[in-house]
Amino acid sequence: MNQELTQAIALEVQLFHSIEQKENFLFLLGALLAKVISLQKAAEVMQLEPAEFLKILDLMGIEFSYLSEEDVAVEKNW
Repeated sequence: MNQELTQAIALEVQLFHSIEQKENFLFLLGALLAKVISLQKAAEVMQLEPAEFLKILDLMGIEFSYLSEEDVAVEKNW
């Protein structure tokens, strides 16, 4: 992805002030959802508490779970 497109996308994220924070958040969000990094590490990079990072995801309507899909199914059937 080119730098101009990345910055244009990042500018749409209204939660952070600097373009670097916005770009970091989008990168970390992708890595988190792909399960490449942990919530703890993503929050650490953004200098947030994990609960704060989860709250941001919730406010954005992004569902995140530590559990696998199989784990969720088991929990729902309990």
